[in-house]
Amino acid sequence: MLRLTSGRLGSLLARRPIAALTTSSRVRMESQQSHEVVETVDMSRPLYYDRLDTPLPDKPYIDILSDADKNLKQKEKGPWSQLTNEEKITLYRLMFYQTYAEMKEPKGEWKTVVGGIFFFLGFTGLVVWWQRIYVYPPHPRTNDEDWQAMQLQRMLDMRVNPVQGFSAKWDYEKGQWK
Repeated sequence: MLRLTSGRLGSLLARRPIAALTTSSRVRMESQQSHEVVETVDMSRPLYYDRLDTPLPDKPYIDILSDADKNLKQKEKGPWSQLTNEEKITLYRLMFYQTYAEMKEPKGEWKTVVGGIFFFLGFTGLVVWWQRIYVYPPHPRTNDEDWQAMQLQRMLDMRVNPVQGFSAKWDYEKGQWK
């Protein structure tokens, strides 16, 4: 039976109210024995993402603009006929990382999938080969062709199942199959 010494019991009771009353992350981190502090992403703030089903992300791709980008944003407020194609493309790239055509183009992910499938098929083949050699017992002698020929001759000599079986299809006078 386990016994707690009075000092150990006192230290357990003394720590419990302190940990329950404080909400600091230090106490929680000490209780979990973690040595790293991991920052979490605040999902309540707008995030940028490229998705085909959502045409406008919550925020632009580039938040912090350079002076040239700020000037271009000011120029954007005017008539768009005065903007060059390069400026329009730059404005688009400030807002979005990829175009729809770039999002839809094939990424070559199928190569990884097919490679993984072949890898696991090859590994499975090696496991089956290893089991045939080291795990399964050797084939019984009844699977040999000589043994099966002797067994067939024995069944014919005993005239096994003479109505519809082997003996019905064997011509005993000629010594061959009918």
